[in-house]
Amino acid sequence: MEMKNLEKAMDIYAKLITGEEIRRGGANGGLYDDYYGNAEVYEIVGVLLKKLNLSLYEYKESLFLSAGEGNRIFGYTNEELRKYMGLRYNKELYLCYFIIYEILLAFYSDSASYQFKEYIRIEDVMEEVGKALSVFTKDLVVYDMEEEQQESFQAVALLWDELPASTGEDEIRASRASRAGFVKSTFNFLVGEKLFVEMNRRYYPTERFQAIVEHYFEEYRGQIYDALNRGSKGDKQ
Repeated sequence: MEMKNLEKAMDIYAKLITGEEIRRGGANGGLYDDYYGNAEVYEIVGVLLKKLNLSLYEYKESLFLSAGEGNRIFGYTNEELRKYMGLRYNKELYLCYFIIYEILLAFYSDSASYQFKEYIRIEDVMEEVGKALSVFTKDLVVYDMEEEQQESFQAVALLWDELPASTGEDEIRASRASRAGFVKSTFNFLVGEKLFVEMNRRYYPTERFQAIVEHYFEEYRGQIYDALNRGSKGDKQ
């Protein structure tokens, strides 16, 4: 192993982990060329990220880093995320997870079908979440799923069902007091993670979002979506 290649690999890791952009032709364009043009650099970066449970995605000649599933160092625990988002209970956090998943489905239904959409609004998300959760308050047969999923989806559906649509204020604020408040809290988190940008109450996906979501569907095949489909059809595990 050449020391200069190790240094280049560490430079790539350092830039990505601190949130800097590595894009062909950009300020760090040389590192992009090193990653794809030097087999040893490519291999070192791959080994390093695998050991750290990190995933590297390429999208439109740019590199993006994401924490792997269950990564306790670079990801969030449930407790950390509750504190970060101002939530008290796990069922509130599960609702935010569900909202995130519905946001993903607004742009991707599977790995082969990207739905071109320039932006999404809070009202759009509220409508889709309501549709998806309604099955869990209509038919008790869906509670034949595995115990952990049963409790989570049931609690989320009942929580959503009990909340008012909004607090009646003109401006939607992040809160636990309404459906709109939960969606706003979720979008605030996604904006903070550089997955969306907000403009005039519209939320536009970033290239980082598109890179991560596209690879999510390729790697995990929509596990939550599959579970929901099984539940909505009354299939037993």
